[in-house]
Amino acid sequence: MGFKCGIVGLPNVGKSTLFNALTQTAAAQAANYPFCTIEPNVGDVAVPDPRLDTLAAIAGSAQIIPTRITFVDIAGIVRGASKGEGLGNQFLANIREVDAIAHVVRCFEDGDVTHVEGKVDPIADIETIETELMLADLESLEKRVTALEKKARSGDKESKEQLDLVQRCLKLLQDGKPARLVERRPEEERAFQMLNLLTAKPVLYVCNVEEAAAHDGNGFSAQVFARAKEEGAVAVVVSAKIESEIAVLAPDEQKEYLEAVGLDEPGLNRVIRAGYDLLHLLTYFTVGPKEARAWTITKGTKAPAAAGVIHTDFEKGFIRAETIAYPDYVACKGEAGAREAGKFRLEGKEYVVADGDVLHFRFAN
Repeated sequence: MGFKCGIVGLPNVGKSTLFNALTQTAAAQAANYPFCTIEPNVGDVAVPDPRLDTLAAIAGSAQIIPTRITFVDIAGIVRGASKGEGLGNQFLANIREVDAIAHVVRCFEDGDVTHVEGKVDPIADIETIETELMLADLESLEKRVTALEKKARSGDKESKEQLDLVQRCLKLLQDGKPARLVERRPEEERAFQMLNLLTAKPVLYVCNVEEAAAHDGNGFSAQVFARAKEEGAVAVVVSAKIESEIAVLAPDEQKEYLEAVGLDEPGLNRVIRAGYDLLHLLTYFTVGPKEARAWTITKGTKAPAAAGVIHTDFEKGFIRAETIAYPDYVACKGEAGAREAGKFRLEGKEYVVADGDVLHFRFAN
């Protein structure tokens, strides 16, 4: 179950530096974790989760396999990209393929690094990219209206409903607001997602700050956090310069470096976790002597669908899920202790998997 977060940003905001740090991190992980594949524009990175190491230690697991999130480096965006300027068409196609957008925003002053607009203004930068995405969405929706109106006039109920949704999105976009803010009923969600609008993607703002502001941020990042709060987005502070330097260090050296600059963990960990949270994902675990493994599912997923993430046969033949909550597994020192303490449960098809559940699936062949 792959989840992709596309990294976007204006030129010279630190997007490439951040992405390179991600891919260097992924390359370093390849030695420790299987199934870590890297392409020139893709960084497939482990989601940091100390619970997995704890479970592996209790079970004596030979391998540790974390869950992952994929970051895709989207071609640089410039003013006019929605009309094909720069690599406009390429960036539009790439953004449509991701589940969320990590928008890198320049929040640092540096006379040696020219800003494409001539000054550092993170809110203006955000609006430049948002405008390009909204213009592309407007064009996409306007092309659909005539055909939908024709079908709606003929009495096609589904077309009437879709036309109403499209018109609501158009009104919002024309008012300068992203499509993700459109009010919609739960039963409209599938139709909304099928519109495949760029501004429907959830957004994570990555505030790229100078090294001294890596812990608490600065005045520029505070503006971005306020903006994110207004629109229900998420923001994190990162120093891409620090990340690029620690990405190539050994774990012990990383720890020393982070302590020296007053940080508890790499900023990329915050970016990865924030992307994971933004997509409303959670983790469950399978644990045994061979491996301790984390699996990614969407919040609200029921047990059979969670089993299907491992293998489709598990979902088709699902019988029961042997379930132990993470705190119980740890407190009881493993499955045997959890059974003795009455913390081992058998859950059926309607069980909604909770974050941290340790699961073993029973299924019919």
